[in-house]
Amino acid sequence: MLRARRALGGSTGVFLLPTPPRDTPTLAPTTAARPESTDGVATTSTTGEAVGLRAVSKRFGATQAIEQVTLSVARREILALVGPSGCGKSTVLSIVAGLLDPDAGEVLLDGQPAPNRLGQVSLMPQRDALLPWRTVVDNVVLGPEIAGADLRQARERARELLPRFGLEGFGDHYPAALSGGMRQRAAFLRTVLIGRGTMLLDEPFGALDALTRRSMQEWLLDLWGDIGGTILLVTHDVEEALLLSDRVAVMTARPGRIKLVERVHLPRPREPRMIGLPEVVAQKARLLDALHDEVALALGTRR
Repeated sequence: MLRARRALGGSTGVFLLPTPPRDTPTLAPTTAARPESTDGVATTSTTGEAVGLRAVSKRFGATQAIEQVTLSVARREILALVGPSGCGKSTVLSIVAGLLDPDAGEVLLDGQPAPNRLGQVSLMPQRDALLPWRTVVDNVVLGPEIAGADLRQARERARELLPRFGLEGFGDHYPAALSGGMRQRAAFLRTVLIGRGTMLLDEPFGALDALTRRSMQEWLLDLWGDIGGTILLVTHDVEEALLLSDRVAVMTARPGRIKLVERVHLPRPREPRMIGLPEVVAQKARLLDALHDEVALALGTRR
């Protein structure tokens, strides 16, 4: 069993080591249809299911972080997880990634129980976690390097993909020379090179300014059209969730539970201007209403 190790040199970033691919994403157009699911229901059929949580709970000391979380993400689906601060969104990702084990419940990958999950998915944390003493190429090949893969081939593949990730000409630069958006693209390339069909993104654009964030959203939409794969995305931005995802799941205040799940009825490919469509505005209002009471509860202001 491959283990999660700390990055070389004592970094606090954690990287998940790859194992033989399940459903490895490739940079080629994907036209596979996504399985349908029912609005407002957190689970789907296990046919075509990439990630499943069944009544998962987790406690840290006296704090119940999440409770009875049941959620399903279909293959080639983007599902966004939103909720008030501290509701357990990142805990859900850590459990799916195998960094934490649930106290109760079951986690499934590809429709099968997965008690040993380390290395089965790719995780991109909130911070880019780029190592300042390594070049961009050396940073993005860290996963294959730790796993003992052919480093020459990994470097060649990384350099081939630099233009697609907006990093052409920066392969030999150090992170200090990159903008915030470029650092996030480098972190995403590192996540892709791990070679998993399921990617977990924990507020990947949360630290960026508004203009860079919108640019990165457009970039991710375009890139995902080539990569395909499954994405479970944690975000605090309802507009971002609607623009990027196929479904949006709302979590309650701690202990986090799934309050509702709604399908986003927007065609792909998507453009940022679609956020202004009347039906999207109405859906945003519904999701914000669902979040309002939970945020008030989390802040202790709900009467």
